[in-house]
Amino acid sequence: MKKIQILGTGCPKCKKLAEFAEETAKELGIEYEIEKVTKINDIMKFGVMVTPALVIDGEVKSVGKSPTIEQLKEMLKWEISGK
Repeated sequence: MKKIQILGTGCPKCKKLAEFAEETAKELGIEYEIEKVTKINDIMKFGVMVTPALVIDGEVKSVGKSPTIEQLKEMLKWEISGK
């Protein structure tokens, strides 16, 4: 099961990233869990200073922007294949 974390305080871009991540994981048929990390101290533990940020299985994949659905597909496919 993939652990997808959305780092952000709840801004519109953070919400859109969460929507895109969930939609993409469902489309790819991935078992996943989405966690929204909203507390600044918790976000900073990832070394992230700009949100939104995307973390997949503990690894920061995107910072300061919301990737497109196509970019998310590539990130998740990459994670599935273990490359």
